[in-house]
Amino acid sequence: MVKSSSKGDRVYKVFIYVVLIAMAITIIVPVAWVFMASIKENSEFYQNPWALPAGFYWQNFVDAWQKASMGSYMLNSVIVTALALVILIVVALPAAYCLSRFKFKSRNFLNVCFMAGLFINVNYIVVPIFLMLRDGDTWLRSVFGEGFLLNNIFVLAVVYAATALPFTIYLLSGYFATLPHDFEEAAYIDGAGYSTTMVRIIFPMAQPSIVTIILFNFLSFWNEYIISLTLLSSANGPRTLPVGLLNLMQAQQSAAEYGIMYAGLVMVMLPTLILYICVQKKLIEGMTVGGLKG
Repeated sequence: MVKSSSKGDRVYKVFIYVVLIAMAITIIVPVAWVFMASIKENSEFYQNPWALPAGFYWQNFVDAWQKASMGSYMLNSVIVTALALVILIVVALPAAYCLSRFKFKSRNFLNVCFMAGLFINVNYIVVPIFLMLRDGDTWLRSVFGEGFLLNNIFVLAVVYAATALPFTIYLLSGYFATLPHDFEEAAYIDGAGYSTTMVRIIFPMAQPSIVTIILFNFLSFWNEYIISLTLLSSANGPRTLPVGLLNLMQAQQSAAEYGIMYAGLVMVMLPTLILYICVQKKLIEGMTVGGLKG
């Protein structure tokens, strides 16, 4: 029985490794191909698509950055993502701390509301959000002569932060609930108030979890397309990188300038890869530390 069990374990492990390797190949190979295609000259695309680049044709990135306005799109995405993360962290951290560490009358009701938000796909409520902002713009024009809710990257950042609140508060609350109350009681004895204890004691302890939240939401905000396309709908208005990339792909496909198109794809992927490399250790800690503290 022991031998058959150990043999079954080995077969299971081999199966898991084979599946993981296959999944890794399906991700790594397309990403590597895009990077190679981004430095190819246009004539190379009509030859063997799997051939290595003849050289490093960096002009693709220059053309994508300048002629295709990818530089301005990237700046808009940086502003929107950074502002949305700041708003989200400023709101979610105190909210999650209060919901997980204190008892008050509306606590259960608020928890239910945030839990319900986890089951709402943001794409399903894009149209109501657009209509609400459009009506708000109509009212602002009637009163002040000008509206600012649509085609505004700052309003887009607020919408991003609001739609990410349920998931963020859910994860942070789960982590805060695992922390022992001894640290807070010791801080209260030393004369620290609620805010001081939260900022100087609890938040530093929750750093791995906070980094995890920042990374997950950064990926979500940076790659988001539907809300950005809907709320930044003006032809001459600002656009984020995913929306600008789609326009670039459509334009370059018709013009048969594939190198510029893949250079734009690399511009979208590169910041997320760099961020993941920088916070990889903290991310792993944040995904495992909650279970270890229980």
